[in-house]
Amino acid sequence: MSNIHTGVLGVVAHAKGDLRVEVIGEPRPEADEAVVEVAFGGICGSDLHYWLDGAAGESILREPLLLGHEIVGTVVTSAADGSGPVAGTRVAVHPLTPGPGDGSRYPIERPNLAPGGTYLGSAARFPHRSGAFARRVALPSRMLRKLPKGLSLRDAALVEPAAVAWHAVGRAGEVRGRRALVVGCGPIGSLVIAVLRHHGAAEIIAVDTVEPPLSRARLLGATQTLLATDADAIARVDADIVIESSGNYRGLESAVRGATRGGRIVMVGLLPSGEQPALISLAIVRELELVGSFRFNDEIDEVVAALADGSLDVGGIVTQVFPVGEAAAAFEIARDPAASGKVLLSFEERD
Repeated sequence: MSNIHTGVLGVVAHAKGDLRVEVIGEPRPEADEAVVEVAFGGICGSDLHYWLDGAAGESILREPLLLGHEIVGTVVTSAADGSGPVAGTRVAVHPLTPGPGDGSRYPIERPNLAPGGTYLGSAARFPHRSGAFARRVALPSRMLRKLPKGLSLRDAALVEPAAVAWHAVGRAGEVRGRRALVVGCGPIGSLVIAVLRHHGAAEIIAVDTVEPPLSRARLLGATQTLLATDADAIARVDADIVIESSGNYRGLESAVRGATRGGRIVMVGLLPSGEQPALISLAIVRELELVGSFRFNDEIDEVVAALADGSLDVGGIVTQVFPVGEAAAAFEIARDPAASGKVLLSFEERD
């Protein structure tokens, strides 16, 4: 975000365990930036990690960070250079800025893998890339995606995480008519189930450690649900494709055990940094394919279209909406998968 002066409320992580709602500056946009009035922001797992752990994977918090990258809102001032949507346009946001970094090679058609890429609300680089959990923010016009009529801002708040899920399912290859296993039914896992259903999976088996996420999974299209403690049942699933979205090594263990011989496992859940135990021998003798899934590229445009025409059903994934002033309570409930699915912050001003 550009340099800022006085004053709107923002949600800032200062250090591990130190989350504050405080006044930050009004945005001062560069020529290619629009000012967006934020309506809703979804609390992501990375936001929770910055608060709880002071880090998200390899990204270590080294200075106060304005959180948030799952946002929607309305352009109030268009970019001075004439690029992007005009004032009054409702928009979703693609939070990625690709960058060459140290020059390491990457597939040019996959900018999500650019070594110097930055993401809104990320501590991957220093100085950190400020996020967008504030009433008004300045954002590059290239990040903005116009929302179709009929798609509410509240529903559109799921565009960014749904694009993560869409990308993960894409990494699985052809899913139509196949048996899929989804390990971990938090917000991303729930969205993966919705995308699998949209893409025509014949069976969708969902696994989680507690019952409430499994109830939501059934509403979204899961044909069978299993508790993670039922190891024997998971081993009998024999899934063609597995999406591991728990971000836990035990979830990865379930994914390997539940995959059919020659199957593919997509790892979208971000495990903690460092070495992790894994059933590598079993993966070898079954000739399993283990592939990573990181963020997304242009899938966001397909997600916007699918939400707008109703073919992607995400009903029930949002479980709570808190005003920004109650962000501390929102983060507390978002950390509890038994109590919440996707939790939104509302930035709409109130009397």
